[in-house]
Amino acid sequence: MKDKILHLLKTDTILVVSGILALISCFFVAPDKEYLDYVNYRVLAILFSLMLVVSALVRIGTFDFLTSRLLGRIRSERYISLFLILLSFFLSMLLTNDVALVTLVPFALLLLRAFGDRRRTVYTLILMTVGANLGSMLTPIDNPQNLYLYTEYGFGFSEFLRLMLPYSLAALVLLVLSVFLLNRTDHTMDSATIRQAPRPDLVKLTVYLVLFVICMLNVAGILHYLIMLGVCVAAMLFLDRGAFKKVDYSLLLTFVFFFILIGNLGRIEVIRDTLTRIVEKNVALTAIASSQVISNVPAAMLLSAFTEKGADLLVGVNLGGLGTLIASMASLITFKFYAKEKQEGEHYLLKFTVISILFLAVLYPLYLFIR
Repeated sequence: MKDKILHLLKTDTILVVSGILALISCFFVAPDKEYLDYVNYRVLAILFSLMLVVSALVRIGTFDFLTSRLLGRIRSERYISLFLILLSFFLSMLLTNDVALVTLVPFALLLLRAFGDRRRTVYTLILMTVGANLGSMLTPIDNPQNLYLYTEYGFGFSEFLRLMLPYSLAALVLLVLSVFLLNRTDHTMDSATIRQAPRPDLVKLTVYLVLFVICMLNVAGILHYLIMLGVCVAAMLFLDRGAFKKVDYSLLLTFVFFFILIGNLGRIEVIRDTLTRIVEKNVALTAIASSQVISNVPAAMLLSAFTEKGADLLVGVNLGGLGTLIASMASLITFKFYAKEKQEGEHYLLKFTVISILFLAVLYPLYLFIR
């Protein structure tokens, strides 16, 4: 039992900490009917449905097939690196940053191994991670904090895109420049080393894409979340029950814990007033700083209870995914894959931190200028 608890604490620290904090808060605000109003059920339904549909798309090899087909046209090592980074950037807009990295990083390690260039491998993985974190900030469905803030502050879809587009475009330019600055030499690859993935099942692919559109209809406010949830669950029960095993239930439970914590903190007047004063001094900077310690998803949920400046908070928590390794929990995915294969975690960690901070140092002044 003790080993299981230690393993959970090590693998899902945010879940454990949020659960403990939620429990502690219950001693200050006794459970009552208002607890039911804490939870944003629509956010949980959208997250669950999207994770279910995306896991099903991954399981039938949709993205493996697309990636292998595209890579089959590229021979240059530098351009393979660029392609993987851009793929991570754009794919995170559909899959979320963590799913994009889980899907692409093992494939990237396998592909880059053929060159035997450790330096290029490290920089490619780092920029893939930064790209996934920055690419996932463009739309409401790209990552959990965006979806939460989108519903919490009632953003319009076009309003959300206009707000985040300058940062996404700037991030894209920085990523492309970084590839050519960090990878000045080049080699070519034999096409035989590129793994050819089979075509996904066309019937299932069509159904899953329809389900994805249904999720988008809910995000756009056209379809009720219970209808979306019911359709997605029914379809997956019929087509692919294994997809349920790939849903990140710990993330959903973490959201519930934070809903409880935030709801209770909002009912303790002295804490609510103190935190409001602190956050309102500089919402974006507070969000960035908080993300470095507790990661950007919890930061978004916690700080939203103490400010009405949704736009500043949105930009802050997305830029806050840059910096430390835990600023965005998705960054840990790449680190674990690399450390497991190369046994050089410290070597990767130093370079990741420096590059990530440099990106933040460019994008935060852009926020100050736009603001």
